[in-house]
Order: sequence, then structure tokens, then C-alpha cells
Amino acid sequence: MRDEKKQEKDYQHFDLPLLLAGDKVLQKIRNLTIRHLPSGTLFPHEVTQYDPWVVRETLHNCIAHQDYTMGGRINVVETPDTLLFTNLGSFIPGTVEEMIRSDAPPEIYRNPYLAQAMVNLNMIDTIGSGIKRMFTRQRERSFPMPDYELDDPKKVVVRLTGQVLDENYTQLPLSETELDLIDVIALDKVQKNRPLDEESFRRLKARKLIEGRRPNLFVSATIAAATGDKASHIKNRAFDKQHYKDMVVAYLEKFGEATRTELDELLLDKVSDALDGYQKRRFIANLLQEMKKAGQLVPDGVSRWAKWRLTKPASEAKNSRRF
Repeated sequence: MRDEKKQEKDYQHFDLPLLLAGDKVLQKIRNLTIRHLPSGTLFPHEVTQYDPWVVRETLHNCIAHQDYTMGGRINVVETPDTLLFTNLGSFIPGTVEEMIRSDAPPEIYRNPYLAQAMVNLNMIDTIGSGIKRMFTRQRERSFPMPDYELDDPKKVVVRLTGQVLDENYTQLPLSETELDLIDVIALDKVQKNRPLDEESFRRLKARKLIEGRRPNLFVSATIAAATGDKASHIKNRAFDKQHYKDMVVAYLEKFGEATRTELDELLLDKVSDALDGYQKRRFIANLLQEMKKAGQLVPDGVSRWAKWRLTKPASEAKNSRRF
């Protein structure tokens, strides 16, 4: 009984103006109308950048789950293409994926009376199901999934993106059935170059939905074919290392020697686009050192000013192209 009275006292400062402040914030957000072309039709229809229900649910979740003992604020930051929500306190379920997989309310609430009152006033969805519904509504609109950034254990950051992504990524059939929500969220992270947790990585790999190595992952040929993104897939896919070695040998056979700058110009646009510029140059450097150790190439000079040559005459190199 003492605990209940103490908790009632703790929540006396949650008055009506606090709860109504959310509507004032929502009125200040510029929710522009954009044209969207859904699948199965040639006629675009107009949709808002943000689903009002998703925006309201996100903001009200911040209010319901804020750690008020920290004496901080709930922030909403608007950019031309995103809405950023932050509230203080850890994300009690741990991860979004865990919450969706469990499909049940968490066992512990930071502000149980406040959260229940907001549910009773229809301000937030049934406790435990609101986040899953947010992701589902974004998927139905073919918009990016909400991004939960939980790196800071004392803060929850949620980002909503107001741009349309290729709807095929979220509506792709898989063995006559649609991808489940967990896979859609994971693929959404791959498209945004966000890190995957180990379970999601193994799941997508096992179902052959992604290729590459972490952190340079990209959607598989199956999805690329279904989304019409075949060219991008080829750019992301790495060729066998021997392919690049053959290109170096062919170049040196023709021109006799090459600087590192010339070899970069030869290979940089051929190396997988899943790598950034620095990683591409490291790949080429490692490739040349590997060929040097194998006795295929020899540098004349030092550092970046060296000129690379074949260790064998061109005729011998051609006969032993496959090293």
C-alpha cells in the first residue's frame, strides 16, 4: 500500500497541459504532400510525408516512457526530410526486434500509471503493440522503417524519414508469401547502410536475401531482379580477385609499366561499390602486395612513386595468366 501511495505521489505532476502539449507540437510539423506511385497502377496518388498516426504515436511514446527523474526534455527536431524524436531513459525492451518478436507487452513499465492513462485516452496504442503497428503502417505506405537509435543507454532516439523508398523492397514476395516484418526491418537497415545484429545478419544470409561481408552488405541478386535494381547489384557485387589480377597483367603486358595512380584509375571503378573510396584503395594496395609476394609483380622505386612491372616477359605471363 505504501508503494502505491508513493507512486501516486510521483505522478501528480502529470497534468492535462503536459498531455495536450503533444497536439501543439504536431500542429507545428510541416507534413507536406508528395506524389507516390503504388504498385499495380500507372496513376500516382498523393500522400503526406508522414503518417499522422505514426507521428502522434512516436511523440506520445516519448511522453509515456520519458525518465522524468533525469529532469530533461523531450525534443522534436524537423529537417526537410526527417523528424527526430528524443526522450531520456533507456529502451526497456532492449531492441525493437525483440519487442516485435515477443509480440507481447513488456513486463516492466517506467511510468505504468501514466502509460495506462494515455492508453485509456486513446493517446497511445494498446501497450506493447504500438511500435509494431508503426512499422506495419510505414511498410504499407512503402516508406522507410522508423530508425531506433539506442546506442546511448540513457536516451532513445527515433527518426522518421519522409521520403519514399522502392516499395518492392518491402512488398517482395518470398516463396509465395510476403517477407515478415523482421526481415523487412533488416533489409531496410541494409539499404540505409546501418549495422545488423547477429541474428538478423544470419537470418538474411540463410535466406539469401543479402550478399557481401559486414559492414559492406547489399541486397541479393534475387531482390535486385525483383526490384529492377540489377545494375546496382552488379556494381555492389565483388568480382573474383583473379579478375582484377588479370586486368593488372593485361595492362602491364600492353604498356610495360604503371604507377600506382594509373593502376588506381584502371581498377577503382571496377571494385565493388559496396566499399567506400578508402576501402577501394586499400583493396588495390593489398592486391598489388599479394601479387608481389607471389612473384608476379615487382615495384621499381618506393612508396606511391614506384612503377610496377611484370616479373616475367609478357609472353610468359600470358601463358601463366592463372596464378
